[in-house]
Amino acid sequence: MSEEKRSFLLMLRNDDTQAKNLGQDIAAWLSGHGAQATLCEHRVGDGLSSCQPPQGQAWDMVVVLGGDGTFIGVSRVCLKLGLPVLGLNLGRVGFLAEGASNWQKRLEALLSGSYSLSRRVCLSYGVLRQGASVCSGVAVNDVVVSRGDMARLIRLSVMRGEEGARERVGAMRADGLIVSTPTGSTAYGYSAGGPLVHPEMQAFCITPVCPFLNTFGPMVLPADAPLNVLVEERRGEVRMTVDGQRSFALAAGDEVNISRSTDDLVMAHTSGCSSYFAKLANKGFFTQR
Repeated sequence: MSEEKRSFLLMLRNDDTQAKNLGQDIAAWLSGHGAQATLCEHRVGDGLSSCQPPQGQAWDMVVVLGGDGTFIGVSRVCLKLGLPVLGLNLGRVGFLAEGASNWQKRLEALLSGSYSLSRRVCLSYGVLRQGASVCSGVAVNDVVVSRGDMARLIRLSVMRGEEGARERVGAMRADGLIVSTPTGSTAYGYSAGGPLVHPEMQAFCITPVCPFLNTFGPMVLPADAPLNVLVEERRGEVRMTVDGQRSFALAAGDEVNISRSTDDLVMAHTSGCSSYFAKLANKGFFTQR
């Protein structure tokens, strides 16, 4: 049994009538069961500035109404809260979120403590330009360094370890490089030929995108040391993308430093949720005989 939850932050997919209506139904249902709910639309870049907990109380659970994209975006801005996150899927894929059709049973599990928790490694990133920080943040799925609009390979090198004790991993000419969490290994990284990694492992996945002559292969590394990606390309456009939702232009000589976030993503799972391997099979990652 886990801790019973009584105060919920309901994060809704932005400008979505279905999510809004379901959120209102859930809030009314929770109120009828002696619990409280705060409804808030998720707007990329807005954080939680428009969300306020009930007076004199704090939230103890986040419930996300939307697809996996909304779940990732909400999880990213809620990491600092340290609260468990449960997704109710209103999107197409639904790999991270659970089915919304039987939401009453899932909420009953949260109220009674009949749910489980899993901790997921997240990424902390920062961009150094001529020694000065120009960009920083956190990622749930991945940080990608890639070429711009031109179909031209870019030059990148990868180091591992703290500054002053870094070890060279390798260099490449490629369309880009994906550094993903185990949670994000089923996303862009897998599409680019990267490995499937169990989401509760403490690891990073690094996967090159279309490397020239296949000189750099996918790797799984322990998450106990940071990675440094140096932009060596001086002619073409290079960009950094975070969780497929935020983008930042990089310049030659920029260093993208990636380490394990001090805050893990804590995901809640109710008893009716499929196992990780069943989800892989159901979503077409492999055939289950």
